[in-house]
Amino acid sequence: MPRNTQSTILVTGGAGFLGFHLCRRLLADGHRVICLDDLSSGPREHVQHFLDHPAYSFIEHDVREPIALQVDQIYNLACPASPTAYQADPIKTNLTSVLGARNMLDLACSTGARMVHSSTSEVYGDPLVHPQPESYWGNVDIVGPRACYDEGKRCAEALIADYRRMRGVDCRVARIFNTYGPGMREDDGRVVSTFVVEALQNRDVTVQGDGSHTRSMCYVDDLVEGLIRMMAVEPAPSGPLNLGNPDEISVLDFARRVLEATGSRSRLVFLAEAVDDPHVRRPDISRATFELGWVPRVALDAGLARTIDYFRGRSATASLSQRLDGDRAAPATGEVTPEPAE
Repeated sequence: MPRNTQSTILVTGGAGFLGFHLCRRLLADGHRVICLDDLSSGPREHVQHFLDHPAYSFIEHDVREPIALQVDQIYNLACPASPTAYQADPIKTNLTSVLGARNMLDLACSTGARMVHSSTSEVYGDPLVHPQPESYWGNVDIVGPRACYDEGKRCAEALIADYRRMRGVDCRVARIFNTYGPGMREDDGRVVSTFVVEALQNRDVTVQGDGSHTRSMCYVDDLVEGLIRMMAVEPAPSGPLNLGNPDEISVLDFARRVLEATGSRSRLVFLAEAVDDPHVRRPDISRATFELGWVPRVALDAGLARTIDYFRGRSATASLSQRLDGDRAAPATGEVTPEPAE
């Protein structure tokens, strides 16, 4: 929707890493924002940052339970996204994906709201097709330790497809690939935060496996821009769209880049490979580029520098506002040009 049109927008999981940045952007664009979160993994600090904003309100609520609100748009982001968090209570994780999607779809039905649902690259599992297009059905272990997240998101996508066909709900599905940036939790177990924190503290940088696994890391501001374009585009995309950075890097090369960027004295230490950890991950974003006019703009070195500065600020006990002000001041250098689909 045009930025000069004020909407009332619900962001479930709005206290989480991605939800926090989305709320920040929506408020900057002049919208009224309702953040809904049970604070089981999102830090309360992310809520407190906005409480003085007149267009922001917070509801502490579990998305697995229905809720009645009057809203124009819904971004459904509620679900732990890091392995450490979603494996801590796998039953809750699965039900959050499925029941949360159902409850938000019912809310969209009753209000006529447009909805964007956050799915994940994990629906592709350990892929046998590379890079991963939206047409790929995936290679997922449906009973492994990651299945609570992978299969919960896959079931939510099936539910959304049925609501679209049977009830005409305008719900768009974003399959989100690895996203990073300021605001990540130190203990969330993801590669970026883990390596940066270990390096800044001059502790061993712990690589699971031999480091040959690959990831494609998208800076959070780019990802938020993709979500907002998904909400605005007319007509709605015909199916899920990949949102991520097609610039692929091995975990080992990324660890070395972190060590260089931080000037750390840390050693690289190799641990056992994580169970069901995908060996490759790279999005085919040709559809998102065509349908949304979207490509990631922030190069890895620039985004990593901002993220390191953020975690340095945490070590210095700077306020969240001070750490984010440093993020805004950093240059957004480096443009990513996506390669054509293979």
